[in-house]
Amino acid sequence: QVQLVESGGGLVQTGGSLRLSCAASGHTFPDYHMGWFRQAPGKREFVAGITTGIGVTSYADSVKGRFTISRDNAKKRVDLHMTMLKPDDTAVYYCAASPVGPSVAMAYWGQGAQVTVSS
Repeated sequence: QVQLVESGGGLVQTGGSLRLSCAASGHTFPDYHMGWFRQAPGKREFVAGITTGIGVTSYADSVKGRFTISRDNAKKRVDLHMTMLKPDDTAVYYCAASPVGPSVAMAYWGQGAQVTVSS
């Protein structure tokens, strides 16, 4: 079993940057694909994902070139570095773990971190 705790959310101006971190517990963390999702009123979407092993990354078109996902298996942590933030990025961000893939069949979820981008 994996427990996930996000940190690093907050309020930032348009064009600013934030780094979200997701700390995981459980010795099987390296075996899980990891993803970041976000929930805004009326919609929930995949943001970024990273696989097990060599860590292949994937991104939603809306964040490509602006967000970077990374993982550190030794520290049991996955980060989302967000740059050039826009008001449309405002949402609650969740990290999630899956034994299948970085954007599907997510088995474990964190509690979420609020990100607010002011215009």
